[in-house]
Amino acid sequence: MMTLKVNGQDHQIDADPDTPLLYVLRDDLKLNAAKFGCGLGQCGACTVIVDGKAVFSCVTPLVLLEGKQVTTLEGLGSVAAPAPIQRAFMEEQAAQCGYCIAGMMMRAQALLQRNSKPTDDEVRAELAPHLCRCGTHMRILRAVHRAARLMDTAELTPERKGSAQ
Repeated sequence: MMTLKVNGQDHQIDADPDTPLLYVLRDDLKLNAAKFGCGLGQCGACTVIVDGKAVFSCVTPLVLLEGKQVTTLEGLGSVAAPAPIQRAFMEEQAAQCGYCIAGMMMRAQALLQRNSKPTDDEVRAELAPHLCRCGTHMRILRAVHRAARLMDTAELTPERKGSAQ
């Protein structure tokens, strides 16, 4: 039995320590944004954020997550109140089939948390591990830049200033 902190909540998980995080997220916690794609950490569909870093959940065993914070797409926002990255991807219509997009949003979110104004080349390099055949790559690029602007604007709102004090 181990405690896994996902989206700010502690969960008691009874699983083999070598179990990939993806299986626990989907099967035990019913968080289905991260997708099973290749199972080898080569496609990016399963990407989540662990302590601020984008990781492939299909190859990350539970044993490495004790005491760490896991964030999934569900932990960023909701349909009623989407996070800036989610809102930007919707506004730019960056998803086509949608299978890879949650992983891309998570990797983009991790990038924007450490670099609030990435260049096109930095965004492309960050998203390079993701396989996507939909053809919305320019929309995805625009969505990441839009999210950066939305995040910058959100930091300046009076509500944010009040909650930071």
